Amino acid sequence: MAPNALLRSALLLACCAASSWVHAALPIQHWTQPSGARVYLVESHAIPMVDVQIDLDAGSRRDPANQAGLASVMAGQIANGMRAHPKAQGPYAPAMDENQIGEAWADLGASFGVSAGADRLSFSLRSLSYPDLLDKAVALAARQMAHPAFTEAIWLRDRERLSASIRESLTKPGTQVQHRFASAVYGTHPYGYRSTPESLLRISAQDLQNLHAKALQTCRATVSVVGALSRAQTDALVQGLLSQWPRESGCKPLPPVVEVSPLVEAKNLNIPLDSAQAHVLIGQPGYKRSDPDFFALLVGNHILGGGGFVSRLTEQVREKRGLSYSVYSYFSPGLHAGAFTVGLQTRPDQAAQAVTVAKDVIQAFVREGPTGAELQAAKSNLMGGFALRIDSNRKLLDNVANIAWNRLPLDYLDTWTQQVERVSVEDIRRAMARVLQPDRMVTVVVGTQP
Repeated sequence: MAPNALLRSALLLACCAASSWVHAALPIQHWTQPSGARVYLVESHAIPMVDVQIDLDAGSRRDPANQAGLASVMAGQIANGMRAHPKAQGPYAPAMDENQIGEAWADLGASFGVSAGADRLSFSLRSLSYPDLLDKAVALAARQMAHPAFTEAIWLRDRERLSASIRESLTKPGTQVQHRFASAVYGTHPYGYRSTPESLLRISAQDLQNLHAKALQTCRATVSVVGALSRAQTDALVQGLLSQWPRESGCKPLPPVVEVSPLVEAKNLNIPLDSAQAHVLIGQPGYKRSDPDFFALLVGNHILGGGGFVSRLTEQVREKRGLSYSVYSYFSPGLHAGAFTVGLQTRPDQAAQAVTVAKDVIQAFVREGPTGAELQAAKSNLMGGFALRIDSNRKLLDNVANIAWNRLPLDYLDTWTQQVERVSVEDIRRAMARVLQPDRMVTVVVGTQP
C-alpha cells in the first residue's frame, strides 16, 4: 500500500480510537538527553502514527524592533530549499529546491512544518510509525531543519509577495483594528510588533541565516512526542532529528526580554473608515501563563465572554440589545502578560453604545464576580468539553507541548477537571479584580462615522 493510502487508513483508525484516549489516564514520560534536549512522550499505540513538535525560545518576542517579522519570515523560508552539506548522507543529501522538498514529503505520506509564534519557534513532524517510512521522514526533517538554503533570490521574490499582502490587508478594518490595538496595549514590547513592508525591507537572507544559526541549539530544544513509539524508540527518534544541529559547548543563558508594562491610563482610538461594520477591540495587558490564578481566570473569562452564547457579554450586548451578532473575550497568556481582549462588530452608528455596554459588563464583573449559577454552568461546560481537547493525536500533542513549554506538572491533563472544579466565586472575583483594570483599558474602534 502506498504511503498516502496508509496515512488515510491510519486517520480512519484514529476516529475509532479517540474514545479510548479520552477516558484513559495520560501518563507523560519525561527525560533530558545528554545534549540537554528535554523530551516529553505520550505513548499512543492505537494507530500507527507519530506526531512530534520541537520548540525553541526563538519566537517573535526576540525580533529586533526594526525587523519585525524576522522570526516568522525565517520559519517560512525553511521550506524553500536545502543546501548540500558535506556530512549529509542518504537520498536527501543533495541540495533540494522547494518543489523537490514538497515532492519528497508527498512520497513519504508525511508532513513537516515550521512556525514562529510570539514566544516559540516550532518544528512539527507527522508520519506513520512504520520503521521504513519513519526513518526516512526523520532523515528528511533533520536535513530540512539543519541545512535550509535561505537563497537571496527566493527571499526577494517572497518579500515582494508578503509586502503586497500586508499592504492589501491594511486596507481592511479587521487588520487595522488589530494593529492599533496591539500597539496601544503592548507599547514598545515585542508582543506588539507587526510586520510592515518597511520592516521586511530591512531583512536580508543573511539575517535569516544568522537567526537560524543562533536558534538551533539542542540544549534549548523542548521535544514533545505523541504516538506509537516506546521510550527507547522515541529517544532514538529525537537524537536522529537533532543529529545535524550544531554542537554547542555549554548553554549560555539567553538575554532576558523586558516585561509588558501595565497601562497607566485609558486610551480611546476612533479611526474613521468607510465600512459597513465598525470593528471594536477593548482590552489591556493580562497575565503570564505561569500565573497561579490561571484556572480562576480561565473559568472567569468563560463566564464573562469566552463561553459563546451563554456568556454575560453575549447576553447584554447581543441578546438584550441586538448591538452585535457576536461578542467575545479572551486572555492570551504567554511568557509575558498577553492581552485581555474583548471584541465585537456592530453598525457604525451603534458603536458608541456597544462600547459603553461592553465596558459596563466588564466593570460589573470585575467588581462583583460571577453568580453561583453562572459558575456551576461554566464548570459543567468546561469539564464536559474536556474530552474534545485531547480526542486526536494532534490535539494531544498540542497539550503535551503546552505542558513541556510552560513546565507544568506532568499530571496536568489528569488533574485539569479537578482544578476547574476547585474554582470558587471568590477565587474568580479576586483574580479578575487583581488582573483587570476597567478604568485603564484601551478601546479601539475602526469604522466610526466621520
